[in-house]
Amino acid sequence: MKAKRTLKIPKINSVIVKVIILIFFTTLFKSSPSFGVSSSAERLKKIEANKNYKDGAFFNDVPQSEESFGLWNYISNTFWYDEIRIPPAPLPLVKPNTRDFSAPPAKGLRTIWLGHSSVLIEQDGFRYMIDPVFSDYASPVQFAGPLRFHEPPIALKDLPKIDAVLISHDHYDHLDMKTIKYLSVKGTQFYVPMGIGALLEKWDVPNEQINEMQWGESKNFGNTQIICTPSRHYSGRGLFDYKEQLWSSWTVIGRENKVYYSGDTGFSDHFETTANQYGPFDLTIIKVGAYGPGQSWIDVHMSVDDAVKAHQKLKGKVMLPVHWGTFNMGFHDWDEPIKRTVKAASDAGITLITPKLGETVDIKNPYTNIPWWESVNAPNK
Repeated sequence: MKAKRTLKIPKINSVIVKVIILIFFTTLFKSSPSFGVSSSAERLKKIEANKNYKDGAFFNDVPQSEESFGLWNYISNTFWYDEIRIPPAPLPLVKPNTRDFSAPPAKGLRTIWLGHSSVLIEQDGFRYMIDPVFSDYASPVQFAGPLRFHEPPIALKDLPKIDAVLISHDHYDHLDMKTIKYLSVKGTQFYVPMGIGALLEKWDVPNEQINEMQWGESKNFGNTQIICTPSRHYSGRGLFDYKEQLWSSWTVIGRENKVYYSGDTGFSDHFETTANQYGPFDLTIIKVGAYGPGQSWIDVHMSVDDAVKAHQKLKGKVMLPVHWGTFNMGFHDWDEPIKRTVKAASDAGITLITPKLGETVDIKNPYTNIPWWESVNAPNK
């Protein structure tokens, strides 16, 4: 029988209390420098010309279901639940050997999963990170919100030279002010969807390091092609900027290898379209966790079965599942996504890698999966 991890607070149904809570958090968040910011007139002009922008907001090619879970249901289920959403024991971490970072492989593909959707990738001599988050909280303030289950396997100060960072969207578990500001000083280039450039400027990132892109747009970094590709999601860092910034997936094409990162997304035909244009992919990095009840939520946070199907549509050779194991953000057990992914991948006959946090994986070499999450849940562990 599962042990309950619940916060015993009487249910509150008062409309007045709800409004007070919303006003409080809006005021609190707006005082934080990590909160959103409006685009300049020049940026806004480019945004308004985007085909997926109308009436002050971006929109998906495939609309969400009208079935809504509701804001108050979301808040109440965040505090009252029966699932084991927090690991009962420390997660095993592998500390990367910094000597391995002397130079990225000229012809090769190596990955280090750092937790949630943060991955360090070395691809054909190009070293980059996707959605790096090193803060303790996925929140506009560093004293409340989703708290990390584990420390980053490698500290910011110990990172090697990072050529580029790819950001999928502006949510706090994907776009982290602390990390961006640190890497900005190191000269890292940032590739972001439309609208996020204004936020990076607010964080003192030099304009020459900001590459703001729309779906289908491509830029080169040396011999590497970086393509902003579609996803089915949404954006917003507060209560009143919903969908004001674009969201995306990313395709990275090197001399020898191709990598696809889904970002947060629901399932749609954009996977097949991307594969037809740029695939097949040597590695797909696919979001598998933080799904919840209601079709509207699944439409933008696809289920595990849809994640595996997405990998197949992308004509992927190897799949790395992400967006699990770091923050309590889904309405499920902390390890449910990976357990379901392992089974679905096995049933579908696809090659899946499930590394420990911080473990380096050479995608071109054989890799043996170890279900390390089982030891975390074992008695007396």
